[in-house]
Amino acid sequence: MVTKGGRPSWETYFMDIAELVAKRSTCLRRAVGAIIVKDKRVLTTGYNGAPTGIKHCIETGCLREKLNVPSGERHELCRGIHAEQNAIIQAAFHGVSIKGATLFCTNQPCSICAKMIINAGIIKLYYRDGYADSMAQEMFKDAGIEVIKIDSGNLGKN
Repeated sequence: MVTKGGRPSWETYFMDIAELVAKRSTCLRRAVGAIIVKDKRVLTTGYNGAPTGIKHCIETGCLREKLNVPSGERHELCRGIHAEQNAIIQAAFHGVSIKGATLFCTNQPCSICAKMIINAGIIKLYYRDGYADSMAQEMFKDAGIEVIKIDSGNLGKN
């Protein structure tokens, strides 16, 4: 969505940044990017990939593919950290408070990430693509976190 004067809305701007961050992903199955924003300022970014100093799946191959693990199951059988987790970890690592912040993510978070998002104090979530994890959706609802699926028709004008 473009606002008056040809500028992108804040939601479009931040989701576009999350899409750019996803390009750093080293996951062979799904490239995901996340950014945490507060007061219209980017606080941290994250993409999915192996922890710092550990070989990435683009080097070792995908363990989940080798074991035929379906998407959305057995998250522990993966070398990578999810984009949302990396964004939250970066905030902690650098001493940045994300309480009351908004998360923009290219994919709906899984239930593991949902728990971290809730406990980190994030209050709003925008995502573009779905993910097969109804438990995450239920937890966000129970926690009172506003969740907005972005598509070309519902980007806000700010």
